[in-house]
Amino acid sequence: MAHETYSTSDLSRRSGDVISEALRRPVTITQRRKPRLVLLSIEDYERLLSGRSQRSGTLESMSDELLEEVEEAIAVYAEEAEDR
Repeated sequence: MAHETYSTSDLSRRSGDVISEALRRPVTITQRRKPRLVLLSIEDYERLLSGRSQRSGTLESMSDELLEEVEEAIAVYAEEAEDR
């Protein structure tokens, strides 16, 4: 499950798609190719406010699927850092 990123233009033109995705998992909204906002479901927001977080662990204890997602997120972050 890859992390989704949308531009502010995408949000304007494809708000239904962006909202649907945000109901499944948080999405990043970019402006001028820089991350500016995160759109997330009310359940995720309330969990953040309450201080409850998802299960934590180590790289060795996480599933292969989750490790792949972390590696993809790091690659996206590194790519965005190069663009700055």
